[in-house]
Amino acid sequence: MSDAQQQAVLKIAKEVRHQIVSQPRYGVFDSINFGIQGTDTVILRGYASRPVLKSDIENAVKRIEGVKNLKNEIEVLPLSNMDDRIRAAVYASIYSFAPLQKYSGNRGVGNRMPSVARAAGGITNDPPTGFHAIHIIVKNGNVTLTGVVLSESDLAMAEMRANQVAGVFSVTNELQVEQKS
Repeated sequence: MSDAQQQAVLKIAKEVRHQIVSQPRYGVFDSINFGIQGTDTVILRGYASRPVLKSDIENAVKRIEGVKNLKNEIEVLPLSNMDDRIRAAVYASIYSFAPLQKYSGNRGVGNRMPSVARAAGGITNDPPTGFHAIHIIVKNGNVTLTGVVLSESDLAMAEMRANQVAGVFSVTNELQVEQKS
């Protein structure tokens, strides 16, 4: 691959990442990643808690200059009241735990009163807003944690907090520890 091609791929990668994280519906209960095949094919993977997020990201990435082909392999998580309850409980268990609160942009800000959307359709339809370094994916009672934390102890604490939630069948910890440069 020539230097110009490498620069073009880097430009596409930066824009794809930006399009994913800037989606208004992308949040703590979603985990989307991507790869670039060749110089112009983007492959989207991961999990979306709402079907509209999958199509929103696909539409945004299709419009990026230099993207000729797109493979959308994002899995839409099943709509489930049980999974929704687990999402809320794991979220509360992790982000209300003082040593892990640093991973949320919402420190000290809580929804004291549930919104109409949350009351009607659950936390998936009205997820917590703001930055969350630890993403919580729930599928049929199984929890996967993704994201980046600062230390091995934070990684272990997040897994323990998720495992303590009633109704959780298993926890897969895919958290990564930030690399110090």
